[in-house]
Amino acid sequence: MSAEDQGMKEEEPLYVDGGKGRRGSGSWWRVLLIVFLFYVMGIVVLILTGNPNIFPTVVMLGNCMVPASYVAFFYERRHLSSLTMPMTTMSFFYGGVLSIFTAALFEPFLIADLNFFTAFEAGLIEEFAKILGVWVIARRWRHDSALDGLILGAAAGMGFAAMESTGYAFTAFLRSHGNLSVTVAITLLRGILSPLGHGTWTAIVAGVLFRESEAQHFRLNRKVIGALSVVVILHGLWDGLPGLISSLTLSGANILIGNSVVGAIGLFLLWRLWKEARMVQLSRLLPPGP
Repeated sequence: MSAEDQGMKEEEPLYVDGGKGRRGSGSWWRVLLIVFLFYVMGIVVLILTGNPNIFPTVVMLGNCMVPASYVAFFYERRHLSSLTMPMTTMSFFYGGVLSIFTAALFEPFLIADLNFFTAFEAGLIEEFAKILGVWVIARRWRHDSALDGLILGAAAGMGFAAMESTGYAFTAFLRSHGNLSVTVAITLLRGILSPLGHGTWTAIVAGVLFRESEAQHFRLNRKVIGALSVVVILHGLWDGLPGLISSLTLSGANILIGNSVVGAIGLFLLWRLWKEARMVQLSRLLPPGP
């Protein structure tokens, strides 16, 4: 049976963790710690041996460390959802691969120079590309649950973040003429910032898309378009605000504050949507009132 045939069919019950409804077990911390230890181990081995063959492995470990932990954080809180690990993994992979290829194809033709205004064009391309990955894997599944959309969107967005950060780290390595310290710095910085960006933005759009859709087909309405517009604005501000601030002041703190504010807004919107989605799922498990 194919993965799509094993998807979220209409007759499948919601996953409620054996009726206990307990909170996450903290597995995401273990994922973060284990991958981080392997990343540090890889750096040490790379320095000691100078073997370039393990460099791609080290870069991939570093750039998947936070994205994988972020997805695990949401996945272990799926107790009211019918999602499985294969579904979530597919979203991470498809969302990352399809979106990075789509963005790489369209951005060079549509964006000549990245500035404050073209940053919003880049945001539109990348956010559309990431949600396209969610649509490809979930088009035949049951998709009327915002909670499922949030988790799949977070996975797709973080898949894109991991692959994009890997590209940035590799480019930094080449431009610095093989300076490993620069590569590590880029990897850690982008990893720390990744929960404020791609994963959160795609989770918001996918959550609203699933919430507004029917069981057997997606529905595009004003709320979905509104959610996409909001994340495109956040994405554009994230990319364009540092350049605008740096042209007015040389203070790096202002740039950090600007990105922190944009990231905080995204996290707040995600928290509101997650809270609403959990309430809706709980109401489906309760008997109808008088």
